[in-house]
Amino acid sequence: MQRRVVLVLAALVLALAAASASASTPPPVDAKAVLVADGRTGDVLYAENADRRLPMASITKLMTALVTLERARPREVVTVAPQAVGQGGSSIFLVPGEELRVRDLLAAALVQSANDAAFALAAHVGDGDVARFVRLMNDETAELGLDDTRFVRPDGLDRRGHYSTAEDVFELARIAMREPLVRELARTRTMRVGNRSFRNWNDLLWTFPGLIGVKTGHTDRAGWAEVAAARRRGTLLYAVILGSPSRSERNADLAQLLEWGFDQYARFTLVREGERYATAAVPFSEERLGLVAAEGASRVVRLGSGTTFVERIAAPGMVELPVRRGQKLGEVVVTDGDRVVVRSDLVAARDVEAPSFGDRVGWYADRALDEAGDLLAAVVPGL
Repeated sequence: MQRRVVLVLAALVLALAAASASASTPPPVDAKAVLVADGRTGDVLYAENADRRLPMASITKLMTALVTLERARPREVVTVAPQAVGQGGSSIFLVPGEELRVRDLLAAALVQSANDAAFALAAHVGDGDVARFVRLMNDETAELGLDDTRFVRPDGLDRRGHYSTAEDVFELARIAMREPLVRELARTRTMRVGNRSFRNWNDLLWTFPGLIGVKTGHTDRAGWAEVAAARRRGTLLYAVILGSPSRSERNADLAQLLEWGFDQYARFTLVREGERYATAAVPFSEERLGLVAAEGASRVVRLGSGTTFVERIAAPGMVELPVRRGQKLGEVVVTDGDRVVVRSDLVAARDVEAPSFGDRVGWYADRALDEAGDLLAAVVPGL
């Protein structure tokens, strides 16, 4: 039976450094509402007027896509209804009676931001009644808890009472990006459907490293809007701008916000592969066996978040022989509060063979001689 001991270290030094670091000031942005948030945790890094109700233009089409995918299959064929034609704004110039797949119309709506494609989907899912589809959009909004969002149209063109907030847009985008088809289309730069070519209006897909979507928008009332998502070094960030005065300013401000957001995170090594974390006694030997981490692990930490990682090591006091290099003998566990962040095996750093009978006899003899010498020295001082 192996005797096990547990060592508890107060905290990892690097994590403490992360916790004490101060976040930098976000860049100035000329827009009516702004938000930057962690896409994984939902934590908001920066917000300005994020709860203000504003028109969000074609960002609306994210909800159009969600409602469509809940009620129609991507390969399902849509016959274009007359009310879908001639909606104005961005368009793929649909013809009444034309047949396209749901997937193709979603591509037109999310990549090309085509208003006629959004209406074609709405008429199809709404059984010819676009108003019914809009009610489904608002029902979905209520179910998702987007209390400051209301839809009047499936495309996002200006209408009184059609609004959202930067907070709700962020949540809507996160939910929409859970759909594989939305994720695929949101990052698509260009594509062809039949004889039509689509080009994504999201300029950052060409200019910002790590961008994975999500949706742009523009109308006279909404100004220039976008919810953008990017992934770098294990961090997923969303940035929302509503009511920017121009396309170029929106793009530049979003890029600065995302760069600033990524600067608020750092990756720290929590377990180093091959590093010795404990030692164990070896029977019939004065040597100790090193126990090393089988695998390394690191985590991204938000600076200034107060995160403190605690490292616990479970290891045997003495090993049973023989031992083979790489044999699991313990583990190192890193926690953040009650949550286990990392668990890595501790393995033997080398082989240790079982001692022969002669080795054991010799070891006992040496111990006996040592003890006898100690006893004699105690009886005859100065010997």
